[in-house]
Amino acid sequence: MEYQGVLKKMTTENGDVIQYYLDMNSDFLNMNQLLNKELEISFVTYECLSCGKEKQIYRQGFCKSCFFENPNAGDWIMRPELSKAHLGIEDRDLEYEKKAQLQPHIVYLANSSNVKVGVTRKSQVPTRWIDQGAHEAIEIVEVPNRYLAGITEVALKEHVADKTNWRKMLKNDIEEEDLSKWQERLRAFIPEEVQEYFIENNKETELNFPVEKYPEKPKSLNLSKTPTYQGKLVGIKGQYFIFEDQTVFNVRANEGLVVKIGVV
Repeated sequence: MEYQGVLKKMTTENGDVIQYYLDMNSDFLNMNQLLNKELEISFVTYECLSCGKEKQIYRQGFCKSCFFENPNAGDWIMRPELSKAHLGIEDRDLEYEKKAQLQPHIVYLANSSNVKVGVTRKSQVPTRWIDQGAHEAIEIVEVPNRYLAGITEVALKEHVADKTNWRKMLKNDIEEEDLSKWQERLRAFIPEEVQEYFIENNKETELNFPVEKYPEKPKSLNLSKTPTYQGKLVGIKGQYFIFEDQTVFNVRANEGLVVKIGVV
């Protein structure tokens, strides 16, 4: 069987074991069903996720012009504290930014390679945690807009990490943490205007990834250097395929690439 399509972030479904789905144009693959099977991944071309043109991908699945024009790639995406829709100030498309920014957001703690702070729309819980490969997470505050979440994250990352070490995450080189204690420890550093949104007596969410074998020394597959790769799929964590030979492939980082995936 062979499938072809433009790569987009895998959709997920939480359960006893997280289910992963890959949209390949006319096919919707349940990647869990391909565990322990030999896969061949081949680069075909590029397709910008915004304009749909065959143009080299610059960042986040967009060609260079779309990256600097599309509202989905505004600076406030990566830096929520730059959000201005609550002030009625436009970045690229005010109507879109109002819809995206003026909705409930969560500031959370997640443990993937270490305890880190992050921000996501409430509607993206627990999807955001799954995408980061976190095996446990907890919500700290729930605020009405992205700006308040952003300034909270800025304040807290002075006291806790805000990045994931992808190698440690994939190696499953992690320690169990009591995130409730971390939440209480960080409470004093939450900005005054956000204190009222602190979530009391919250519980951790635990996540179980479909991984049969973790790599000891993960090596990243770069399709621009290795346009065709074949290996046995033994796990999926975050947005990564994990292969038996310790090769890992980040689907999210390769959005906008048109690939063929064959089940050998």
